[in-house]
Amino acid sequence: MTTLADMQAQKTSPVAWACLALTILVLMWSGLAPKDRGTWFMEVAPVFIALPLVALTWRRFPLTTLLTVVITLHAVVLMVGGKYTYAEMPLFNWLRDEFHLSRNHYDRVGHFMQGFAPALVARELLLRTSPLRPGKWLAVVVVLSCLGISALYELIEWGAAMALGEGADAFLATQGDVWDTQKDMAMAGVGAIVALLLFSRWHDRQLTTVGVR
Repeated sequence: MTTLADMQAQKTSPVAWACLALTILVLMWSGLAPKDRGTWFMEVAPVFIALPLVALTWRRFPLTTLLTVVITLHAVVLMVGGKYTYAEMPLFNWLRDEFHLSRNHYDRVGHFMQGFAPALVARELLLRTSPLRPGKWLAVVVVLSCLGISALYELIEWGAAMALGEGADAFLATQGDVWDTQKDMAMAGVGAIVALLLFSRWHDRQLTTVGVR
């Protein structure tokens, strides 16, 4: 567990400062004349919540560099989606047209990251604040937690659709796919599993820098 000496010795890394600067710059760009202001606010809301939370708790609970970078990448995906809406992201419109795809797939990237980033967030929080240790049960708890987060987000989208009617179409980004909700949750599950398979060992090594043995 993290000791007082560990926290006092922990300094904010240049990478963390760079991630903060990037997040603020992309947030400003994203908020400058987005395609739809209401959709932008709903898509970017997690950034408005996470950014001050991480900043306020950093001194006593600094995150590993890996997690800091992953959270920043997730924030960028959210802010780009907010800027254009997930169904109209220009690069993925080009990919759709160039490769004759059935839809703009940027929404799938967003939901993949919705599992990928929370998997490492949950893993770090559990290893630093609970008796759980690296292994299969930790992986099971993390993946199921990410699927729960994804299901909660889909419920929020449903609530938005009920409240806003047609005005929620850009936020939902279903693009006419009746199985969009199920596919979104599946992508979050895949993202969580990929994060654990690719980065668990690296994450374990980084956790030693914040006092986790």
